[in-house]
Amino acid sequence: MRSTPLAKKQPDLVWLFDLDNTLHNASEFIFPLIDDLMGQSIQHLLQMDEAQADLLRRTYWLRYGATLIGLVKHHGISASDFLHRSHDFDIQDRIRSESYLAQHLQRLPGKKIIFTNAPANYAHRVIQALGIHRLFDRVFSVEDMQRQQRYRPKPSTALMQQVLAELHLPAAHCIFVDDTLRNLKAAYRLGIKTVHMAHPATPFSSQYAGRTSYIDLRVHSIRQLAQHWHTLL
Repeated sequence: MRSTPLAKKQPDLVWLFDLDNTLHNASEFIFPLIDDLMGQSIQHLLQMDEAQADLLRRTYWLRYGATLIGLVKHHGISASDFLHRSHDFDIQDRIRSESYLAQHLQRLPGKKIIFTNAPANYAHRVIQALGIHRLFDRVFSVEDMQRQQRYRPKPSTALMQQVLAELHLPAAHCIFVDDTLRNLKAAYRLGIKTVHMAHPATPFSSQYAGRTSYIDLRVHSIRQLAQHWHTLL
């Protein structure tokens, strides 16, 4: 009888999940509050009026993917101080998510990691409030997204290469779920599978009704992802 060679064990799938507007609806209550707190913080720290602070917040978000980067780079603001000021509020009463979120996530095989531009304290409080904290092996937050003492959050390609290296993970075994298209585009260039969480409140998201060249799967909920994830393979 001919012996069958042992198949080489393949690495498990690793899911990188964005947090806001991907695992919960941050646009309903949380984002407006964070925007307001960021504006107040900028006004206080840089001695600006409300209109100037709001313009600066939006400008840096569009340019760098995170307001924090512009404030640190151009104004020498303390990152930890700003993050604390802008995320210091009660989470529990403001969380909104789809029903049976934990059950849908459990249907996805492999390791799950939070990959967010938000601060760690906020991210941990959100997944605790959602009741899904035990399903995630790690949280990559904005504090982890530094190279050569500079913040490099999503959509930085260098950041994503760093994450893959830390996880000892081939890009082809990684699936990235995010509501922001530019983040997904950067991941796709590295060979990471991409899932677009098409949240209607995310800027530019609603303009894409079909699949772009850098989107492997487009869904509107984690429930849909649990139903269709196998098409990624």
